[in-house]
Parts: sequence; C-alpha cells; structure tokens
Amino acid sequence: MTILSVRSLFKCFGPLEVLHGIDLDVEKGERIAILGASGSGKSTFLRCLNHLETIERGSIRVCGELVGYRETPRGLVELRDAEVARHRRRIGMVFQQFNLFPHLTAEGNITAAPVHVLGEAWDAASREARRLLALVGLPEKAQAYPAHLSGGQQQRVAIARALAMRPEILLFDEPTSALDPEMISEVLDVMVALSRQGMTMIVVTHEMGFARAVAHRVVFVDEGRVVEDAAPAEFFSRPRTERGRAFLDKILH
Repeated sequence: MTILSVRSLFKCFGPLEVLHGIDLDVEKGERIAILGASGSGKSTFLRCLNHLETIERGSIRVCGELVGYRETPRGLVELRDAEVARHRRRIGMVFQQFNLFPHLTAEGNITAAPVHVLGEAWDAASREARRLLALVGLPEKAQAYPAHLSGGQQQRVAIARALAMRPEILLFDEPTSALDPEMISEVLDVMVALSRQGMTMIVVTHEMGFARAVAHRVVFVDEGRVVEDAAPAEFFSRPRTERGRAFLDKILH
C-alpha cells in the first residue's frame, strides 16, 4: 500500500528554487533514508511533507489525501490552519533541536497535543505518555523537565511526543546531529526498535551505519533533486551517478 506519494514538488524561497520537481513514493512500513550534502534540500523536503513549508507546485498525498491543499477546477487551493492541523496529525516529525516545551515535564510535553489537539482526556493521555516513555527507555523521567535531561533523553522524549499523535508516517530531520557522540546510540536504538514494529519512517541523516542497516531504500538528494533511489547495498557499493560516488568518497573516507 502506497502511504505517501509526492509528485513534481517545487519549493522556492524568494527567487531561489530549492526543490526542483521531486517525485517519491513510500509504501506502508518502509524506512527511507534521505542522504545528501548540506544545503541539498533534504530538510526543506521534510518540512514540505508536513506542510511546515508551503510549496509552489506539485502535490503531496498521504493515504491518497492531499496534504495542505484541496483540488478545485482551478487547481490546488491551500487549506486553512485548522484543516492543515488535521492533516499534520498523520505525519509526525522529530526535529534536530528537540523543540520540547521547557516549562513542561516530559509527560507534559507528550500529553499536550493529544489533550489540546485531539481532545483526549488527560488521564488517558497520561497513561499513554507513560507507556511511550517506557517504549523509548525513559519510564523514570515522566516528571523531569527538559533542562534536567541529556540531549539523548530529550530527543527520545521528542520521539515519544511524535508517537503520541499516532501518525501514519514519522519524519526525522537529522535526529542525532545535535547530540554528543555517546548519546547518538541512545536515539538510534529507539529508531531501530520502531522500525522493527513496522513504523513508516523517512529519515534525513548523516548516520551511514543506520542507513545501511535499517533503511529499505536510500534516496540521495543533490541540489533539490532525487539523483538516486536504491537499496542500501546497491547505493553504498555501486552508486550510479558521479555525484553519488563523490558524496560517498567524502563521507566514508
């Protein structure tokens, strides 16, 4: 089942065109690693998927439903904020810098959206938050504030917060790049566990080991275009393009 379908996606910032007609299909349960040099458009692409950035042209569909727009005889019309928020519930996102609310505990950060967006009762949301904290290996940190958590712990809370909305797809935007080396494995272990449970994941990452071991496909982006889309074994051993080979030479050596 195709859960995500992107067609001819263009994104500009003023006169600068950042994404140049990206096409991508993702099947339910697939794990996609998006690789590319800094400035290639990877993070912008993720933000467009979640409608944190509006697009100039193209379409994004989750389970067949347009994200952020509706079709009219005159073309696509951007939705209002409330309708966009409904679409975002299906697409969870984990950010590079955690983005936790500093005045809320770990449990409070996880329960905020289910209570205020989904209208869940606090007791039910709290029980689910504690289940998710156990899932990410932090059952004892429910009442801890972000300032009292390590970077790896904050990112695991952020993953639990995204899962609390029961998304169809989970997006990760370089989730380990802000972490000290010893904390990276904490977060990657959680992501590997989620992958084993069948979560559909799109991960922008510089962690080549994770891409090799966990991803079903590697999507290599260069200058706002998908240059290669291949199985990890194929991409890492036999990249088809000169740009892919140059990237791997620089990253791996």
